[in-house]
Amino acid sequence: MTKNQKSSTKSSKSLPSQRSTGGRTASSRSARDRLRQMQLQEAKARRTRRLITGAAIAVVVLAVAAGAVVIASLQGGGSGDPSGGSAAAAGRRDLPPWSLPANTSDAAKAAGLRVGPMEGTAAHFHSHLDISVNGQPIAVPANIGVDPASGQMSELHTHDERGVLHVEAPTADGRYTLGQVFTEWQVRLDAEGIGGLDNSNTDSLRAYVDGKRFQGDPATIQLTAHRQISLVYGPRDATDDPAASYAFEQGE
Repeated sequence: MTKNQKSSTKSSKSLPSQRSTGGRTASSRSARDRLRQMQLQEAKARRTRRLITGAAIAVVVLAVAAGAVVIASLQGGGSGDPSGGSAAAAGRRDLPPWSLPANTSDAAKAAGLRVGPMEGTAAHFHSHLDISVNGQPIAVPANIGVDPASGQMSELHTHDERGVLHVEAPTADGRYTLGQVFTEWQVRLDAEGIGGLDNSNTDSLRAYVDGKRFQGDPATIQLTAHRQISLVYGPRDATDDPAASYAFEQGE
């Protein structure tokens, strides 16, 4: 065998080894591609599961919120917000004295209160409200919740400026709050102030029930028979002397 023939033989023997190496390289690439494809599919599946979970949580939250609205509408006297809180917070933000709103019937309905041609008799009781600003009494006007022109009135109203709050309702299952009074009055009342009087570093609004300090939003104070409510706005370091009771007239 010549030298050239021997070289050719060696060269030909090396070819299978090269083909085998190329096959392994292609096979490795194919395995990596499959692995990469599987990873992409798994990542897509995880994103889909997160979206489904997020949507389910959102549905639950909306359902709970809707339920809360329904429950709120079923409490109190009428179909609106029985606490009167959010509506009272959105009332006028001017300085006292505060006059009656232009449309007392619409204001009463905004408080979730029924308006009719005559007073109800199923529930009949009275609370009393005092308001003091910097030591000066502020009148609670007559005819809150009363429409003198039509003679209609809401189940929660006033007749004079004594601060006596009349609850005279056609059903006995209602719950009435101070927030509803202020919604009817269309004067802002919340934990941060009353009307245009805001809590500050020097002044604040304090609420008292039967002479005892009430913590929280005063709009949520519930009206009950012969309950005495006092709202005091003034210097934080002032010594308040709220009334513990009120001398209601006979029959009130």
